[in-house]
Amino acid sequence: MKEILMFVQAGCPHCKRALKWHEALTAKFHPEWAQVPLRIVDEEVEKELADAHDYYYVPTYYVDGVKIHEGPVTQQDVEKVFAAAMSAE
Repeated sequence: MKEILMFVQAGCPHCKRALKWHEALTAKFHPEWAQVPLRIVDEEVEKELADAHDYYYVPTYYVDGVKIHEGPVTQQDVEKVFAAAMSAE
């Protein structure tokens, strides 16, 4: 399984919604997702790391260095990100 790198910003309602989707989907349908390494980066705290990645909107997800999603999320978007992380290496 691959690491998910998620860029967020404090106070971002889309980021909060994305994190709620993570929790809800993991608890109800995909307990295996709890094992996926997930690094959540506040772009204001880790500015250098954020600046090293090509994105404009948050939340933004990278899986194994590849941008999978950027901007407001739906349940399907979160599922797509975790599916990419769970895929064979």
